[in-house]
Amino acid sequence: MPLSEQEQRLLDEMERHLMRNDADVVSAPQGGRGLSYRNIVYGTILVLLGLGGLIVGVSVPLVVVGVIAFVVMLAGVILAVTPARGAIRVEAEPGRPAKATAPSTSFMDRMNERWDRRQGER
Repeated sequence: MPLSEQEQRLLDEMERHLMRNDADVVSAPQGGRGLSYRNIVYGTILVLLGLGGLIVGVSVPLVVVGVIAFVVMLAGVILAVTPARGAIRVEAEPGRPAKATAPSTSFMDRMNERWDRRQGER
């Protein structure tokens, strides 16, 4: 069953509101902190190098090599899970800021008021 013209306008307005106010929540996981692909790759490489160094440190009776390899592995893990510094912020509509000022009533309150008015018209 197709939507009426009023329902379609209401749906479009709800979509615009969500994109304008909640785009950063949807596009940025973990509360705005996104992992960098480059950091994950470099961290993985460091972990693998540290693992190789740890194997060398165990086969050669030098404790210093094993400790340094472990520190390299730890640095790789920390680098891999570090969020990107310059996260890209996406604007919902060109020319408008991503965050709008909060209205005096909440979005759901306005939708409930519209629903009540609409039900009163029938």
